[in-house]
Amino acid sequence: MSFELLKLVGDAQKKKAVIDVRSGDTVRVSQKIKEGDKFRIQVFEGTVIRVDRKASHTERIVVRKVTSGVGVEKSFLMHSPLVEKIEIVRRGKVRRNNLRFLRERSGKSARLAQKDFDRHAVNALPEEEAPAVEVVEEAAEATEKAEA
Repeated sequence: MSFELLKLVGDAQKKKAVIDVRSGDTVRVSQKIKEGDKFRIQVFEGTVIRVDRKASHTERIVVRKVTSGVGVEKSFLMHSPLVEKIEIVRRGKVRRNNLRFLRERSGKSARLAQKDFDRHAVNALPEEEAPAVEVVEEAAEATEKAEA
């Protein structure tokens, strides 16, 4: 019963609308950064080298880019409230999930073949339907049943 409760609470934390990001995609991630008492949006653009725990509330992507000759990798939780928006710029043609081999490559050898895709259709988010309040109420009912 406690597993069901955790699943309900985890589903309540999930964002309803998340785009389908795959390994090899070049993405532009907009992230909220808090400086003092203000928030600003920072954009990080790079290649997705790994996608973890797909379809989970702890889904994560690792994005890599090379800046001034130095490789920078950042990990983003897809359902984090700090991640404002993820936009797919181009889709790469890859045959594996973990692209660690790109770390040793530079220049033209680090490029991935491009796949044709409809950029506007992929980046369009489906409309959110119902608020998460109903799921929280279901979780409360499940705890009451478990205690009884």
